[in-house]
Amino acid sequence: MTRRALLDDARSTLRLALPLIAGQVSQMLMGVIDTAMIGRIGVTPLAAAALVTNLSHLPLVFGIGVLTAVSVKVSQARGAGAPEVARSVLRQGLWIALGAGGLTVAAAFLLPPILGKLDQDPEVVAATSPFLQLIAWSLVPAFLGMAVKNHADAMNHPWPPFWITFAGVLLNVVLNWIMIYGNLGSPALGLAGAGIATLIARTAIFIGMIAWCRTSPNLREWIPRHWFRRPIRQEVTALIRLGLPSALQMLAEVSAFVGAGLLIGTLGKEALAAHQVALVVAASIFMVPLGLSMAVTVRTGAAVGGGDRGAARRILGGALLLAAGFTALSLGGIIGGRRIIASWFVTDAATLEAAAGLLFISAIFQTSDAIQVISAGALRGLEDVHFPANAAFAAHWLLGLPLGWFLAFRHGMGVDGIWWGLTVGLTSCAVLFNARFWMRTARTPTDHLLQG
Repeated sequence: MTRRALLDDARSTLRLALPLIAGQVSQMLMGVIDTAMIGRIGVTPLAAAALVTNLSHLPLVFGIGVLTAVSVKVSQARGAGAPEVARSVLRQGLWIALGAGGLTVAAAFLLPPILGKLDQDPEVVAATSPFLQLIAWSLVPAFLGMAVKNHADAMNHPWPPFWITFAGVLLNVVLNWIMIYGNLGSPALGLAGAGIATLIARTAIFIGMIAWCRTSPNLREWIPRHWFRRPIRQEVTALIRLGLPSALQMLAEVSAFVGAGLLIGTLGKEALAAHQVALVVAASIFMVPLGLSMAVTVRTGAAVGGGDRGAARRILGGALLLAAGFTALSLGGIIGGRRIIASWFVTDAATLEAAAGLLFISAIFQTSDAIQVISAGALRGLEDVHFPANAAFAAHWLLGLPLGWFLAFRHGMGVDGIWWGLTVGLTSCAVLFNARFWMRTARTPTDHLLQG
């Protein structure tokens, strides 16, 4: 693998990744904007938003993981020149998205009574219920839009979905301003207003995605002629079988952060609000390596579908080179400006100081986070999805979270201890996923690349 080949692959990955990164950042902007705007009405609403955001990340990430199967299969269909396969994959993906959304809404109505038994601040729990249900409903169009976007990304047409998503973010800002604070004659709905705004914006994004697909000449042969025909059970099952391990791998990490949020909630609403600020910032930065990971999955899947499996090592190597440069810049920016960043979200002095401390830790784990998500994307392109799921569960739930609990409650480190434990879990995933990929792709001949 020469330096020139590595740089060429890095440029190719970056060209595909840029709109994917922009799209993911746009999605995250909804959470960032909600956090910043809700933070202005008090610590309790911000803590309630933190609790709901933590809980909603579970179904959100599960849906993202399952629907990665759409990207993999459509990219392979594109590489093999099989539009009929791509059409069917998207149609079955939409049914999966509807199912995931329906389960999320049902869970949102069952969850509030349970929260009161988890030693959370009663005032915070009381504020969560309407917001939780609105955010759950908003995940239905979010999942549907995600399936369409994954299809477009795999077809190498990622920019239109980005602009549609960005327009939805702008709509969310305007609706937040109207509904949270009571502008333009609207009542001041506070936290519930943020939920309504998110629901409307995500619905508009999905409608925009469908409208674009139906009018794009580039996708005419590759999109369903009948969008919601009866699902084909075997194809739905095949997509779930491919996407489920990826969902479980992502869920292992995110559920560890959710578990951490519940532990932090026992330390008080100020600690939980600080956790939310740091988590939103860290998650927003994470969208860059996540976009690279999605590009790596698409490129690796297309290479496998076209029979060029030997390109996999160059694709990952180039993506890791890009990630190294980005994380070096972001680490310096966060460490140097963490108090200023925290002040964008909160004004309470104790919460601001706690958030600044967590931002320092988040800057440290960025490199590990980037390596693990990009390596997982490369493995997904090879359809190697079971090992990452098992390894992620062990790293986060058997090592990272127990260590965080020990540091926080037995070693007296409080909320910082929990975040250091999460850092250890992410670093373990980075080592395991990366090692797995290089061992898999070192096999010869390359025709055996997808074996065990």
